[in-house]
Amino acid sequence: MTLLSQKKLFIYIIPFILGLITSFSLPPYSFIFINFITFPLLLIYLIKNHEKGKWTSFKIGWMFGFGYFISNLYWITNALTFEENFKPLIPIALILIPLFLGVFYGITTFACSFFSLNKKFSSILIFSFFFSLIEFIRGSILGGFPWNLPAFAWTDYIYFLQTLSFIGTYSFNLLSLTFFLIPTIILFKYRKITKLFFLAFSLMILIINFFYGSLIINNNEKISETNLDFLIKIISPNIDIYRYFENENPEKIISELVNISNPKDSEETIFIFPEGVLTNVFLEDLKNYSYIFEDSYSEQHKIILGINSMEGKKVFNSMVVLDRNLNILDKYNKNKLVPFGEFLPFENFFNKFGLRKITQGYKSFSKDNERKIIILNNINFIPLICYEIIYSGKINKNNDNFDLILNISEDGWFGNTVGPYQHFSHSIFRSIEEGKNLIRSANNGISAFINSKGQIIKQIKSTESGVIEVKSFYKTKKTLFSSLGNKIFFYFLIFYIILIFFLKKK
Repeated sequence: MTLLSQKKLFIYIIPFILGLITSFSLPPYSFIFINFITFPLLLIYLIKNHEKGKWTSFKIGWMFGFGYFISNLYWITNALTFEENFKPLIPIALILIPLFLGVFYGITTFACSFFSLNKKFSSILIFSFFFSLIEFIRGSILGGFPWNLPAFAWTDYIYFLQTLSFIGTYSFNLLSLTFFLIPTIILFKYRKITKLFFLAFSLMILIINFFYGSLIINNNEKISETNLDFLIKIISPNIDIYRYFENENPEKIISELVNISNPKDSEETIFIFPEGVLTNVFLEDLKNYSYIFEDSYSEQHKIILGINSMEGKKVFNSMVVLDRNLNILDKYNKNKLVPFGEFLPFENFFNKFGLRKITQGYKSFSKDNERKIIILNNINFIPLICYEIIYSGKINKNNDNFDLILNISEDGWFGNTVGPYQHFSHSIFRSIEEGKNLIRSANNGISAFINSKGQIIKQIKSTESGVIEVKSFYKTKKTLFSSLGNKIFFYFLIFYIILIFFLKKK
């Protein structure tokens, strides 16, 4: 390899390493200080190589994205380890998915190359603008995959997140990127007093936001809770996902679920079981095990359960509400399906090669388009199955009034990786955005009860089984974001455009 080709290769290794390091700002590590180093270095590096052309700019962003996603999405390959015919796809998934997602960051830096990036504050705004816009597109097109936005680095810093109730995740992501880039000012061509002003002003805004969040949370603790005249039990069974592939007798698993839930005849209770705990049983076949439910539960009990169901020739991933006799009181069919996990794109073509979706069963799930409120004991639940929780501004399609967000999930596909923590972080963001308490029941994942400010009241780790009891919660009003949704993000983008042109003109 010649010295020139080595130098060219080195140009793309640096952004790859920066992306790799940046991923450690995300849960469960949450080393947020990393972003105040890596993003400024990326921008300076982009400015330095700006004159080498748009294709070079694209590859810098692409390699940054590749390093970022290969480090924080490696857990996807764990879902391919359960069956032998999927294992050859592991190297392909490990490399190609991060390479594809990295293209979005390549488009970001490519778009920036059309502007004369220099060591001025406008470059920070331009970079933040395109980065956040492309992230919004990534979360919307082809079904959308808004996973691991840089803003999720704030997950463990709950006081800073309270503005989500006004501006939402995408606007917060835009502002976060801007603040992450502020240290770049130190290397810009400004006088020392100007640099000091930028840094001091930015720090002041962060401090104000921190104290605002503290005030909001402290005031929330003074509000009287609504005491329930019934009990909600969140069940976290932690049943090993491998057991389903061994075709274990469902009767045994159902009996385990009953034992964990510990029903008491005289206690009016809503039992919430996660997605995927009865993978080998369809809703239509559940009646075969009705004797277990009838013997274990009383008329005082209602059961919410994730289970597969059939309607004609269609198969759905469903959340059902049942009584002790397994009569269906309500039902919700999943709207957002996981590509390759729950449905196989171009299924007719890939079936010829023996490929199918990763989850059990040969046929792909069908998706529904309706998400209606589930009403139980005068409490309104909005139902979300698995990764439907990750879509900011899209969980309440009809803008209905509700009391609780109800999310059931099977996180066993992630294995013992960072995946369950990343998935769980979205629950915190949704609870603050919507200003609602959130119930999460996960098998092999983190189960929790989260209040409307994103505080975790109770939780069960992904490696443990147990029950969370909910006897009261804060009833809250709609937030600004829950009313306006992601329109607010576009208002921010318009403001950034105006500010960029003002600075450029000046």
